[in-house]
Amino acid sequence: MQSTLVLTAVAMLAFAANSLLAREALGSLSIEAAGYTAVRLISGACVLYGLMRTGGSAAQREVARLPGDWWAATALFVYALAFSAAYLSLGAATGALILFSSVQSSMLAVGLMRGDRPSLREQIGFAVAFAAFVYLILPGVGRPDLGGSLLMIASGGAWAVYTLRGRGSRDPIGETAGNFVRASVFCLPLAIFALLYETITIPGLALALGSGIFASGLGYAIWYRALRGLTTFRAALLQLSVPVIASLGAILFLGERLTLHFVMAGALVLGGIAFAILAKQTRAV
Repeated sequence: MQSTLVLTAVAMLAFAANSLLAREALGSLSIEAAGYTAVRLISGACVLYGLMRTGGSAAQREVARLPGDWWAATALFVYALAFSAAYLSLGAATGALILFSSVQSSMLAVGLMRGDRPSLREQIGFAVAFAAFVYLILPGVGRPDLGGSLLMIASGGAWAVYTLRGRGSRDPIGETAGNFVRASVFCLPLAIFALLYETITIPGLALALGSGIFASGLGYAIWYRALRGLTTFRAALLQLSVPVIASLGAILFLGERLTLHFVMAGALVLGGIAFAILAKQTRAV
């Protein structure tokens, strides 16, 4: 149990670090969205493929036997590209809040489409979270960029699709590696475009590699290891800590200032989603 808690804490820090690294790199334009996405996914693919080859079974180590599928890889690519583009105009804290709110909301929406009827408490949680989310992104003073917000919502939706594709996986590390390798194929045109037309500096490259190798590659590997000791309910609830960690990191390392508007809206969004998840868990017991 203690090892699960340590692994979970490290994974949540890695997820939050993705937002901080992306904002630092893309906000300063030391690298641009296409180049950042290509470096992140390709370097992450190298790390995960290496882990699969050295730590898997004999079947997993066969080069011809690459787990994963192209649909999941497409969702992963859309997530990463929209994520990078969104951080051209969003702060780290705001982006993380929108991303993880979108992921959890999309997962819950899929349950509704599959016939899961929400209880009154779940409906209240959804309504509070949605109203607060609309309040967060409505145009006005102190509101986040609408275009960036919509891109991050799309990124969260794509990540939810990717997560749902991987549910019940018997080989999460192998399938994640396979999906990253496949997504890297989509990144080749981005890499060529970035080399020809975009600005790529050494600091920007280093930040993108940090995101791909550590926050994404190793971070996802650690998270999947932690999931063995977590229920789906706890995993969903724990991920809501990422925007909070990202907010603290944005204040400490990026000099961002959190407005009262953001704090109020963020607390209501996360509180509403958490309330709905708790209600769903209670109904399932």
